[in-house]
Amino acid sequence: MKHIVKILTLLMAITSLWVGLIQASVVPRSHTWLLPIYFIVSLGCYGLLMVGVGLMQFPTCPQEALLLQQEVVEAKDYLKQRGVDVGSS
Repeated sequence: MKHIVKILTLLMAITSLWVGLIQASVVPRSHTWLLPIYFIVSLGCYGLLMVGVGLMQFPTCPQEALLLQQEVVEAKDYLKQRGVDVGSS
């Protein structure tokens, strides 16, 4: 519930800023109507940037990889005992 309140508060602040810019005529009216589109595009770019940074900093876990490989071998052995063909690799 707290997260929803934060989002709604941010949305209301942005909306009031936008309406204030429209009424104060600080920015030409033709540009003011495009501000929500600019905001959405900027938010999308920020999201893509954060995904890219997250992928670049994705941690590698060599110990976990070894444990996973051992579990795969154990699962193949278990399935072979049950008569399931798991392939040659």
